[in-house]
Amino acid sequence: MAAKTYLAGDLGGTKTLLSIYREVDGQLKKEHSRRYKSADWHDLESMLKHFLDQTPAELPRPTTSCIAVAGPVHQGSAKLTNLPWQMSQTSLCAATGLQDLELVNDFAVLVHGLSHFSHEQQVVLQTGRDRSTPAPAGAENGPVAILGAGTGLGMARGLPTPNGWLALPSEGGHREFAPRTEAEWELAQWLKQDLGLPRLSIERIVSGTGLGHVMNWLLHRQTGIQHCLMAHAHAWRTLSADQPGYQDLPFFTGKAAADGDHLASEALKLWLGAYGSVAGDLALQELCIGGLWIGGGTAQKNLVGLSSKQFLEPMRSKGRFRSLIEGLTIRAVIDPEAGLFSAACRARHLLESGGTLA
Repeated sequence: MAAKTYLAGDLGGTKTLLSIYREVDGQLKKEHSRRYKSADWHDLESMLKHFLDQTPAELPRPTTSCIAVAGPVHQGSAKLTNLPWQMSQTSLCAATGLQDLELVNDFAVLVHGLSHFSHEQQVVLQTGRDRSTPAPAGAENGPVAILGAGTGLGMARGLPTPNGWLALPSEGGHREFAPRTEAEWELAQWLKQDLGLPRLSIERIVSGTGLGHVMNWLLHRQTGIQHCLMAHAHAWRTLSADQPGYQDLPFFTGKAAADGDHLASEALKLWLGAYGSVAGDLALQELCIGGLWIGGGTAQKNLVGLSSKQFLEPMRSKGRFRSLIEGLTIRAVIDPEAGLFSAACRARHLLESGGTLA
């Protein structure tokens, strides 16, 4: 019998990754992959057909696919925020000859990969409850949650069902930011005024972009003092990412903190504290006794910080529910292609369960 293959995709406004995964001894292995510049294509249908036509002949043609989409998915249809693409599962199957294809939000898709991640794809930040004692009823298969700071703040949760994981996307990163300390309060008031906002969402601070805002605020307070990041901050504020001279202030803040700069270290500490507090709030909201994962583009870059008390203590500091948070297993996802792998996991499940409606 020919080995089964699965088509996985990670579709964004800037780039799209498409891959063929093969199942080898029960494990998914990437056999063929290609990166596309999304704006070079008129639609996803033509891109998928090109990829399938270019797939090596020795690989069995996949019949099932899952595509992670950077945007909301509703009743099998999706529209990208940064590209004029309207797509549906039905039209994609008709155009490509695939028997089954599912579109999933690009953060929610991670739920389908969590239970399949290897030790190389994740790092334990907190071991949680002592496994030598009896587990609460249902703890082994309880709800899970994941959040991750990248350009914004992604969140999703997963519920175990008889047919596998039910992945539920969330826009929780757009909830109101709740300052815990005087510094966070001052930052929030300054940032609302600086950005001209009537309200401040969590992701304005807890995101990669947010670290830049925190650093910019601290620099603004340095009256009469020159700092090595001031020029970076000015370029970051006044230029777009595609303009010459643009500076990635969040990156340089992290680098300066690693080099021992006091002000950058203060910015990173404040950011980690806010991040940890939001992670603890999500854990309480979802009661994710099946585990909490920290993902997003900043996880691998900030493993030391995520493992530190600067992140973990605000996460645990939830009053009477501290023991609940301390009992959870917390992991960081460090695989940069975790979304693609998770899409392959979902595609495999679709084939095994008989389709998207299973």
